Amino acid sequence: MAGGKATPKKDRGTKVSGGESVKTGQILVRGFSHYKAGMNTKGIGTIMALCPGKVSFIRRKTPHGRMRTFVNVVPAGKAKS
Repeated sequence: MAGGKATPKKDRGTKVSGGESVKTGQILVRGFSHYKAGMNTKGIGTIMALCPGKVSFIRRKTPHGRMRTFVNVVPAGKAKS
């Protein structure tokens, strides 16, 4: 427990789900190192959107052979309905 409190911290986690619309600067994932920033996103621990659009999660293999989940934002003009 954080700081000797009775309940665990709840600020870590994914803040949006796949296919959800986001605004510029909106936080997508907070406090997880197993999500990586993809296209139109930035950040290491806290990943945020660089443009408005729809969120997508993609699993890819890194050059070291590990599977990682990348968080991408498809821009609003290019998003498919």
